[in-house]
Amino acid sequence: MGTVVETLKCPVCQDFFTDPVTLPCGHGFCLTCIQAVWETEGSEEGPFFCPECQVFLPSDLTLEINTSLQTKVKLFAANKPATTSSSAIHCDHCIETPSVAIRTCLTCDAALCQAHALLHQQRSALREHTVVEVTGDPLSLKCREHREELKLFCMEERVPVCCLCLLVGMHKNHKALQLHEACKDFKSMLETTMSQLLKRRSEAEHAIRDLGSLYTQTVKSAADFRERISDKYSRIRVVLDGDERLMMQIIDAEETYMTEWLEAQRGDMEAQIKEIDSLRASSKSLLQEKTELRFLQVAPILEVDRDLCDLEKLRTVEKLVDDLSVALFVFAGLSSPALDSKSAHPKLEISQDRKQVCWRRQPVIEALSPQLYDFQYSVLAQESFTTGRHYWEVIVQEKPYWLVGVTTGPVDKGDAPSQSSSSLGVNNTSWCIYHGDGQYLACHDTQEKQLSVGKRVRKLGILANLQKGELSFYDADAMTLLHSFCVQCTEPLYPMLNPCIDVNGLNTQPLTMFWIKDPWDCHGNTEGAKE
Repeated sequence: MGTVVETLKCPVCQDFFTDPVTLPCGHGFCLTCIQAVWETEGSEEGPFFCPECQVFLPSDLTLEINTSLQTKVKLFAANKPATTSSSAIHCDHCIETPSVAIRTCLTCDAALCQAHALLHQQRSALREHTVVEVTGDPLSLKCREHREELKLFCMEERVPVCCLCLLVGMHKNHKALQLHEACKDFKSMLETTMSQLLKRRSEAEHAIRDLGSLYTQTVKSAADFRERISDKYSRIRVVLDGDERLMMQIIDAEETYMTEWLEAQRGDMEAQIKEIDSLRASSKSLLQEKTELRFLQVAPILEVDRDLCDLEKLRTVEKLVDDLSVALFVFAGLSSPALDSKSAHPKLEISQDRKQVCWRRQPVIEALSPQLYDFQYSVLAQESFTTGRHYWEVIVQEKPYWLVGVTTGPVDKGDAPSQSSSSLGVNNTSWCIYHGDGQYLACHDTQEKQLSVGKRVRKLGILANLQKGELSFYDADAMTLLHSFCVQCTEPLYPMLNPCIDVNGLNTQPLTMFWIKDPWDCHGNTEGAKE
């Protein structure tokens, strides 16, 4: 079907033949189409040629309508289904038999078929006309105010304009470029943007691959660490069991040694007692001796050894066991207090699981002052401590400003914290570590001590040993002691976090309580906790 249709179409206008003529070479054309081609190629006297095969034709050639071909076209048109759109645009220059337009001349305000569009390209008088894709509304491509062609581009308003717009219209005195120059500039900008986007896309793909590699490496490293730590704990258990047996053997040996030594001393003392009794008897008889020379020759000299058992070795053994117990129970007492949203400052945002606090994401009007942090933007934990040993960790990561510490809070859970308890480190009832852009300060009762920290702290550990009255802050990753406070108070101690004020989005990172999904049971360290 497609081959038959092609034989009924003119090669010039690509539409069905209108008054078809057949050249001596056998190719057919619309009468107006072939005449238009020959008019553009030379004089009306010739030479003539076929546009399809380029064969030259006689100059006296007479064009006659091919009635047979015309009949076939009419029969095909009569039997053809109505598939063409009724809104098709026809050529304004084809008077007798309208042809379908494929171009629109904005200068002529006319729709052009293939043949007449070719005329606009060939004739010098029409060559300067602006020809675009066919459109049913040529005015949409012209200036609505002056009905002139949009040949310029206003660089200030970023819209196409006509010449009158720049002379007397709304764009008067505006800088403008010709459309092709503006198009060239914008294409160059677009190509640059596309190049940058492609570069960023490539970088993103590389980053994704790096992240995937890092993820795989992290999972593998975590598995290796898990295996090594499990193996180390197994070894520690073996060492602890052996150490316990060793310590017990030392105690038993010391007990046996001291028992034997005491028994020996007892025997010596009993022998000395017998000797003393004998000496007493001899002395008594000597006292009765009247000859002075004989008395001085046999008089005894009695000496008693009073050395006692030294317990220093047992004290050393006990101290070693105490130090080992402290090291083990630091992590045995690991807890994760939940934050009390009721005690939070209105400008702070508490996460749903109550483990995270950050500055609310809203504009801040306050100007940046030398004292960047504000002690009042704090939140208390729900849990408080009165006795026992308690350890928790706070993740600070790369946050530039933060305060983390403890304070004496309200006795009742429902009470709001007092003004004094909400100010970390500026009174005698609160203790904290402040970090400000790489500097670390230990703060208590308006006193500040600058700390020497070699490596940036990303996770802060807090150990509250209330039996000894000590509050210690650690670099939790390396378990390096940063600072210790002496804490003597009778009121409950509340963990307290202050993410500090955010200015220009530089301090939006949260403070997060470190927690374990399945914590072990620590019976010995929760007896002093108070909700």
